[in-house]
Amino acid sequence: MLECNGRLRDVAAHYGIPPTNWLDLSTTGNPDGWPVPPLPAATWHHLPAGADGLEAAATAYYGNANLLPVAGALAAVRLLPALLPRAVVACIGPFASPHVEAWTQLGHRPRLLQNATLPRALAAATPYVLLANPNDLSANQHPHAVAVDAAKQLKKRGGWLIVDESLIDPTPEESLTPLAGTAEAPNLVVLRSLDHYFGLAGARVGFVCAARELLEKMAAVMGPWTVAGPSRAAARLALLDSDWQAAMRARLRAAGQRLHNLLAPFGEVRSTALFAALTTPQAADLHDHLARHNILVCHFEPGSLLRCGLPGDEAGWQRLAAALAAWKPAA
Repeated sequence: MLECNGRLRDVAAHYGIPPTNWLDLSTTGNPDGWPVPPLPAATWHHLPAGADGLEAAATAYYGNANLLPVAGALAAVRLLPALLPRAVVACIGPFASPHVEAWTQLGHRPRLLQNATLPRALAAATPYVLLANPNDLSANQHPHAVAVDAAKQLKKRGGWLIVDESLIDPTPEESLTPLAGTAEAPNLVVLRSLDHYFGLAGARVGFVCAARELLEKMAAVMGPWTVAGPSRAAARLALLDSDWQAAMRARLRAAGQRLHNLLAPFGEVRSTALFAALTTPQAADLHDHLARHNILVCHFEPGSLLRCGLPGDEAGWQRLAAALAAWKPAA
């Protein structure tokens, strides 16, 4: 796994610069997240109610009723390996998330395939294939048709395809979520999150979309009241706000392209609507240069990969553009 050196407090201490007035571009979250309104007092004073409409809102948003709310996608990442028979897992990297660690700790044997295509992962002949789509480090994406075919191929040999789609909300047409756990793809498990596109990482709300039998096992292990009442209320409202969603998708796609264009002169760029990944042999030097300008991006070590998130306002865009223009790469 690659490791990101990009925690603001640590980087600020390293450079001897107070952790104020930094432009933090080290994450993949929407800097202009969904505006949470005041919530009803009952959400704070009573245990979460299963009939509060969250599941119905999620079903409409994701196009699939085979889902289970969880306390963020991370909760599912840590629990899912315990619910499937131990086996070899083809993991399409790079990974900086706890996916690989979770499978290892629960007795599975991850096989990391860096930047592999899905056909390459299928050729490894493992029972399980695990990937993030888009990848949260490299921004690599697997075509929808190829992913659907991969699920079908794995089904023939009794295997599972596990896909983390936490970053796919800006492009819902590319999502596999509507197929997860259906008759067409009963062996497909998809993880979703409100952390990134909705910018609600603090709410800790995610969903697992999968076959009913697997969801029932997971629910039994987690127990009741997995997601707090205020988080459920905020998530329901966000999932129902189709006007905000449509406007935000357009804004993020334009912002993602702007970021891509800013970084393109400095190396190979892959991007999504939420972040861009720059591959350059001078990644460490550029990370250092930006940090000295109070701009934090994520340098994945060891390696030549920088990940840059979206500035939240025009002033941030101008700061980033000016710092990049001032960089003098080593010859």
